[in-house]
Amino acid sequence: MSRASARHILVATEEQCSDLKTQIDGGASFADLAKEHSQCPSGGRGGELGEFGRGQMVPEFDQVVFSAPVNEVQGPVKTQFGYHLLEVTERSD
Repeated sequence: MSRASARHILVATEEQCSDLKTQIDGGASFADLAKEHSQCPSGGRGGELGEFGRGQMVPEFDQVVFSAPVNEVQGPVKTQFGYHLLEVTERSD
């Protein structure tokens, strides 16, 4: 079964999500921005979600995590919770 490790930043608006991605693309620390802006409890850990399998996260999240290149920030990704920036840090198929 496929497994992945990822980190994310969850915010309320697509605009804020896009702004944070621009900052990361410009060299800002993903972990620092997660701690400062993420509305998910994982923000305190720099957005780290740990390891999980396919189907353990919402479908929109799963689709990105199990298809996107590793170590490349993806988003904004809209889910029922808000807008996410996602980065797959490890994946095994």
